[in-house]
Amino acid sequence: YTNNNPYKKFKIVECIYGRPIYITIEERNQIYKKDISNNSNLEIQRDIFIFQCLIGCRVSDLYKLKKSNIINEAIEYIPRKTKDDRPETVRVPLNETAKEILIRYENYDGIYLFPFISEQKYNNAIKKIFELAEVTRFVTVINPTTREEEKRPINEIASSHLARRTFCGNLYKQVKDPNLVGSLSGHAEGSKAFARYRDIDEDMKKDLVKLLD
Repeated sequence: YTNNNPYKKFKIVECIYGRPIYITIEERNQIYKKDISNNSNLEIQRDIFIFQCLIGCRVSDLYKLKKSNIINEAIEYIPRKTKDDRPETVRVPLNETAKEILIRYENYDGIYLFPFISEQKYNNAIKKIFELAEVTRFVTVINPTTREEEKRPINEIASSHLARRTFCGNLYKQVKDPNLVGSLSGHAEGSKAFARYRDIDEDMKKDLVKLLD
């Protein structure tokens, strides 16, 4: 038996998360309406990204969605992340834009909703789409190496997970109820993920302090 502990000097550092970054509804519509018909591959991935913004699922669940997941004008699925712990069906009603996108691919020859590509290529396409749509405003992010804040154009950090944050962030601004939003996004009740969304909107703060008038 050894008496020394070689790991005694090491510490497990807590994860540092910045404010959740997402695009506004106006920016989302700007991306959706951008004419990129000269690049059919990017156009397809743009439609998939917008659809993900409208249903809020993780990319792992998005890539599993089949035409059979559409039930009575809604998407129904069991989140892959929670399937083993608490399998609950998430049902997200489809708005008109989501229906419009689905109609565009209803003749797609395959069991899945869309002609998916690899997740890495999907993320690369999203960055390019943001650039073409001129959604390039600077945002504050945490550098994973230095753990310091830095400013970067949003198109450089855009990814599939930004679509999920866009869904959650814009809904949370409207209803300010994490459990209600979580019932649509597949988050567990009382999820700590929503603690960061409470600091996302200056208008919410203004509404709050007006209660003191």
